[in-house]
Amino acid sequence: MKSILWYLLAALGEIAGCFAFWAWLRMQKSPLWTLPGVASLVVFALALTRIDAAAAGRAYAAYGGIYILSALVWLWLVEGVRPDRWDVLGAGVCLGGAAIILYGPRGQ
Repeated sequence: MKSILWYLLAALGEIAGCFAFWAWLRMQKSPLWTLPGVASLVVFALALTRIDAAAAGRAYAAYGGIYILSALVWLWLVEGVRPDRWDVLGAGVCLGGAAIILYGPRGQ
């Protein structure tokens, strides 16, 4: 359960950090938006290292599902665009895959 919280914090950090650069470059916001953006990306990287996984690649692969769900929540809450049924179905499939990657039994 702790891994899920770290994944959610990582997703928030990554999405907020990338959005800051999006705002600067695509929405003509001040370049100062990049300062909290960089800080958010540092939070992302630090949070992702806290995942309880034996291999970094496995932690990153499982993170993909959480990221997709978080991006759709961001789309809805921040950008005001409601995800459609295909977004929700796709996120569900990705979360299922992430759970298999992260929690699947491993032979020793």
